[in-house]
Amino acid sequence: MSHIAVIGAGTMGNGIAHVCAMNGHTVSLIDLNRDMLDKAIATISGNLDRMIKKELLTPEQKHAALANIGTFQKIEDAGIELVDVAIEAATENVEIKLKLFSLLDKECKPDAILASNTSSISITKIAAATNRPDKVIGMHFMNPVPVMKLVEIIRGYATSEQTTRYIVELSKQLGKIPVEANDYPGFVANRILMPMINEAICSLYEGVAGVAEIDTVMKLGMAHPMGPLQLADFIGLDVCLSILRVLHDGFGNPKYAPCPLLVNMVTAGKLGVKSGEGFYTYAAGSKELVVASRFK
Repeated sequence: MSHIAVIGAGTMGNGIAHVCAMNGHTVSLIDLNRDMLDKAIATISGNLDRMIKKELLTPEQKHAALANIGTFQKIEDAGIELVDVAIEAATENVEIKLKLFSLLDKECKPDAILASNTSSISITKIAAATNRPDKVIGMHFMNPVPVMKLVEIIRGYATSEQTTRYIVELSKQLGKIPVEANDYPGFVANRILMPMINEAICSLYEGVAGVAEIDTVMKLGMAHPMGPLQLADFIGLDVCLSILRVLHDGFGNPKYAPCPLLVNMVTAGKLGVKSGEGFYTYAAGSKELVVASRFK
């Protein structure tokens, strides 16, 4: 089993730490914010309790999984020089990622693999911030990580075959199904998903139909488990906007231009579940949908 560092204790980071720890790996979970680390452990514990309730896990297995996780506020204090794989799950911001990978390159042992959970940013660009581009790779988990089976594996321009094989096998060992993709903006998942979400927002913006109507059409007509507007709320409207901008900048194609309504909502701080209001409103501190928002 590997020693894995997970950088970022938010929704994706705590999910990645969860599946790594549950599958026997030693995990160093790193975040600057102590409250985020405490919340992450509470979230992981709660998710493990739900698995116990469903008889998918024993209390002993839960205890072992939590014992595999150490929490740290500084990369330098996390035993980072010992890790075999570092998985970055920080904010979807290219400058933050470049700084992190430059630091990880300096602190990790020479043969450690540096992976990014980025959903759209170029792996080749991230790898260029290091002196080991052959050992840098994309490992894009889906949300919620403990439930969703897919992991997009993205090879940068210099990513080696050995690095790719290792991360593919690690993904399988975590109970995931790895799918390889080449390093182009949005990869596969978000290159297809985000234009669909953006088109749903444009349909609302142009008055074609209301929030509930658009989501109902996609759920009942296309058998989607969740409508695109509610899904955008769950992803985070700021994250959707960031990914669309990566697509728009990367391809220079106006079809990827973010809808003005999305831009306005993010500017106004209406980010979806994380802020309590997006296209829907949500109970405080909960993903529970209360009612469709002011949009008709």
